[in-house]
Amino acid sequence: MPNISNLFFRTAVVFLIVGIGIGLQMSISQNHNTIGAHAHINLLGWVTSALFGGYYALNPAKAERRLALIHYGVYTVGVIIMGISLYLLLQGNTAMEPIVAVSSLITFAGVLIFAWTVFMPADTTLRRTPTLA
Repeated sequence: MPNISNLFFRTAVVFLIVGIGIGLQMSISQNHNTIGAHAHINLLGWVTSALFGGYYALNPAKAERRLALIHYGVYTVGVIIMGISLYLLLQGNTAMEPIVAVSSLITFAGVLIFAWTVFMPADTTLRRTPTLA
């Protein structure tokens, strides 16, 4: 499995642990005001990061490109900052609103990098050439 896939999968598991932790905290306290952060961390962090890892595992030529590592860095930083700042915003810290906005744009930039990766052609040097038998 390509290294970038392992990075995305390991990061996804960390997001899952954090997301479940927030869910447990909400359940124990009976205060569900941070449900939006819980949902964003689980969906953007756990689910989407795992899907990115799966895509790169199935497309090793694209996984070896520097763009895959840039994608990982931009997307992961965006989701981390968004998750923390959204959690604090939903706890009542209104000063976090611009940070949530900027981190959302960073996360979106990561998604656009992934879209570029998906739609660009695979490296032709790593493609199998059909043989005539």
